[in-house]
Amino acid sequence: MWIVESLRRLDLIGANDLPAATPLSGGVSSDIWRVDVGGERLCVKRALSRLKVAADWRVPVERNHYEAEWIRVAADRLPGCVPVLLGEDCSAGLFVMEYLDPSRNPGWKSVLRGGKADSTFAAHVGRAIAAIHGATAGDGEVERRFNTDRMFHDLRIDPYLLASARRRPDLAGPLTELADRTAATRKALVHGDVSPKNILVGEHGPIFIDAECAWYGDPAFDLAFCLNHLLLKCLWVPPHSDAYLQCFRALANAYLECVDWEPVEEMEPRTATLLPGLLLARVDGKSPAEYLTTDEQKDRVRRAARALLLEPPDSLDAVLRRWREESQQ
Repeated sequence: MWIVESLRRLDLIGANDLPAATPLSGGVSSDIWRVDVGGERLCVKRALSRLKVAADWRVPVERNHYEAEWIRVAADRLPGCVPVLLGEDCSAGLFVMEYLDPSRNPGWKSVLRGGKADSTFAAHVGRAIAAIHGATAGDGEVERRFNTDRMFHDLRIDPYLLASARRRPDLAGPLTELADRTAATRKALVHGDVSPKNILVGEHGPIFIDAECAWYGDPAFDLAFCLNHLLLKCLWVPPHSDAYLQCFRALANAYLECVDWEPVEEMEPRTATLLPGLLLARVDGKSPAEYLTTDEQKDRVRRAARALLLEPPDSLDAVLRRWREESQQ
């Protein structure tokens, strides 16, 4: 089996070891296995060339290497915020990291689904994201390591913003402007997929995984991407919507308090104006949120996103106000 061959090349198992590999579920962009050998557990991740979504969405598998690179940089800048990287086999398009037991490191998405919306943890997430951004802002060496503009376009800008523009021609203008601005902004190392499903609730704070969209670009993308998910959770589990919005505010405030690589007066409006584009993308883009299943849910997202795209907000509080207005209609 090729997993065994890779682990042997990386000297992670012996020549006579025969590990047991168990496929893990949950991802749409990679094959992931838990590997048990000699009382140890490892996690092996290999990128797919075609994502497991309804749309025909094909992307380069070298993103696996850039995810491993993001883990290396994040571990150096903010120790403990990522799983330990154990090895990378570029010839096989995979890397190996420590296996984190979900019983001890549950996904934030599942925790939120259960109604445990802890604003203190949300603030910790905001500070951690900002710490990585701040530690890489203006770093030319990191920028050179993440020359992934084309990949980020294929993974994020086109399937989210431009796909929505093609489906909603009446909003194509502002969506295209957001796409162009995001692509042209280069300030710090971006994870590209900071959502609750990719954040583990670790013993000492958040642990970030699945940085397949790593890119040196606009840090506002990470902040807007995560805040977007907290808004959408209000439609997933309505009884806990107030708690999700408290998490939104706590995460945003904690992040903005840490911004020192550029004026907050520039950073916050970029985030606030991008957020409705990402909202719309989760119903009209190539990667719709799987838990938005009813027309009522989708229409509420479309109404809020449309209003904010046509009258761009200058703050994240303005986004919250518009979202609350929609919930009362």
